[in-house]
Amino acid sequence: MAAYKRVSESVALITLQNPPVNALSAAVRQGIVDTVERALSDPNVTAVVICGQNGVFCGGADIKEFGSNMSGPPLIPMIHAIESANKPVVAAIEGSALGGGLELALGCHYRIAHSKARLGLPEVSLGLLPAAGGSQRLPRLIGVPAALNLITTGRHVTAAEALQLGIVDQVTDHNTVDAAVKFALSVAGRSLDPRRISTYPCPQQPDLDALFEEVMQKVRRSARGAIAPIACVQAVRAAATLPYTQGMAREQELMATLFTSGQARALQYCFFAQRAVGRWRMPSGARWDTSKPRPVHKAAVIGLGTMGRGITVALAQTGLSVIAVETQEKQLMEAKQAVSGMLERGAKRRGVAPALDRIIYSQNIQAVADVDLVIEAVFEDVALKTKVFKQLSAVCKPGTLLCTNTSALDVDQLASETPNPELVVGMHFFAPAHVMKLLEVVYGPRSSPEAVATAMQLGKKMGKASVAVGNCRGFVGNRMLKPYVEQAFFLLEEGATPELVDRALEEFGFPMGVFTMSDLSGLDVGWRVRKGDGLVEPGGASGRSARVRQGRRYSPLGDLLCEHGRFGQKTCRGWYQYDKPGSRVARSDPWLHSFLEAYRAEHGLVARRIDHQEVLERCLYALINEGFHILDDGIAAGPEDIDVIYVSGYGWPRHRGGPMFYANMVGLAKVLERLEHYHQAHPDVPHLQPCSLLRRLVASGSPPIHRWGEVIKKLHSQL
Repeated sequence: MAAYKRVSESVALITLQNPPVNALSAAVRQGIVDTVERALSDPNVTAVVICGQNGVFCGGADIKEFGSNMSGPPLIPMIHAIESANKPVVAAIEGSALGGGLELALGCHYRIAHSKARLGLPEVSLGLLPAAGGSQRLPRLIGVPAALNLITTGRHVTAAEALQLGIVDQVTDHNTVDAAVKFALSVAGRSLDPRRISTYPCPQQPDLDALFEEVMQKVRRSARGAIAPIACVQAVRAAATLPYTQGMAREQELMATLFTSGQARALQYCFFAQRAVGRWRMPSGARWDTSKPRPVHKAAVIGLGTMGRGITVALAQTGLSVIAVETQEKQLMEAKQAVSGMLERGAKRRGVAPALDRIIYSQNIQAVADVDLVIEAVFEDVALKTKVFKQLSAVCKPGTLLCTNTSALDVDQLASETPNPELVVGMHFFAPAHVMKLLEVVYGPRSSPEAVATAMQLGKKMGKASVAVGNCRGFVGNRMLKPYVEQAFFLLEEGATPELVDRALEEFGFPMGVFTMSDLSGLDVGWRVRKGDGLVEPGGASGRSARVRQGRRYSPLGDLLCEHGRFGQKTCRGWYQYDKPGSRVARSDPWLHSFLEAYRAEHGLVARRIDHQEVLERCLYALINEGFHILDDGIAAGPEDIDVIYVSGYGWPRHRGGPMFYANMVGLAKVLERLEHYHQAHPDVPHLQPCSLLRRLVASGSPPIHRWGEVIKKLHSQL
């Protein structure tokens, strides 16, 4: 809907009304068409101002309409009618003008923005391109290089940058509508021919072909298989080389291809999944999101290693007072320096003052006596963490929430060391904690909805994708990662190379393959965990028994590399070789290839040819199969939770929607068939045995992903 009124006698003020972001639904589009026609036909109106209700101009298209037959007036003719109006139309931009909202503003003759407004064309993040003239008008207005940057990345710009680029005509710190009305009155009666962007020639660019070739190569590398960024480049090229009408036709042609693509469906699923993960119901039936979170003004971090430092930065940037505790003096001094550097760099990027004064450092755990919430981030050792929780229980004021950053340990075991286990939850951050978007909030059987709500709310304030998950070994992300890595190791034993496995996974869309990632994080990290689990047997046992642990197939390859002192990038040797410690440039290592050949010979393994398809099916389907076990066990509320975890924290390509969505796209019957095939070939690998929930879903006709919950509930009600 759009409200209409006359202000200052001769200015028609049109206000978009569709909370919360005034999305361009069918009703809003109809309202714009009707009110613009009314304003243009009224002889008493000399100018028009378009604004949005509640301090937001327009957040773009109504994504909920994408999956249905769209009704109401189409967007493109509506914007053309505004641009061709014989009275000046001014966009008063507050809050945000994104996607179709910015395209609407580009159809106006002038744009006035509030200093705190943000503008952008983020359609690429939904697998689309700005197809209401955005890809044709923006290059004409600000030039090809700047338009390519905004459209292919989907990034938002501040009002100040928009003014510098030439997207807006004026920025104000005062009431934007008042400024726009005043401006509209000042330009009434002027010729509007110079203000219609569609009539502009695209600014000339030297060596246009070379520019587009360079941008296309860069976009292909960063897109990692996503098609929308490439289509965006092609659409801007049309703007630069074709008349406006032909460019619009090309824009529509490209959009038609994208709109019905699986990638667009995957990206739009991700968009809604991130909103869905906030609606969590605990097994007790209580909803954390209707439980009132406790106020947190002062927080503490115990342990200032890599994770503790990142968590301290994330909390301080949220505006909290932070007590940072590290008992080792040398570690404390190093942490102070590192945290200050991270805060200063982050503040410089955001153009704000660094939050250095929000942090108090201490070597004494007594310093946390009056905080509202503590996050323990000490070394991943259950005895050490248990000791810390006992100390915190004695020191902290009653009602303090005690959180652990453990990545795999039993949250309930730690809670049992406290007199108030209902106040204990896991807050599993991902390194670097001040950068990575994912936060797994782990609740134990005795955690209260209020405690979960507080942790979730704090994660949201830190800008995290917070996902509430149940308590089990590895929670969701790391539990699913285990069979994925395990399959990669087995593939090496059977004839693959690290290069082959990583290339297959990177071509699928992961930023790094499993072995490159292992080298980055350090092979010794997993080695330490396996030692703790009693899986590592040093010494060169040969034959089949060396490759069996606890009655199942096991690959000691990672252990053997660690015994050779090959810990990855930090030692210049791991699955690859590196020129210097910390180098990110992985090079093939002849020693590793000889080592694999000798290993196979020693264990009687005959190398065979392995193709990319087998790599993907075994690694990804083993991971997906564990996801079905997690759903079956009630550790995750639904497939969306798993998908948000993998997209936000584990590098799963967003344009493939997440592992569970991908399984749905591939076809559950196919995933089941391939898992059965590989389990038959490798009966000693339990992770390849199809989950009973997957079988049940296939037997139920492979319902779409949003209906899996019905099968899960039915399954649990019969147990």
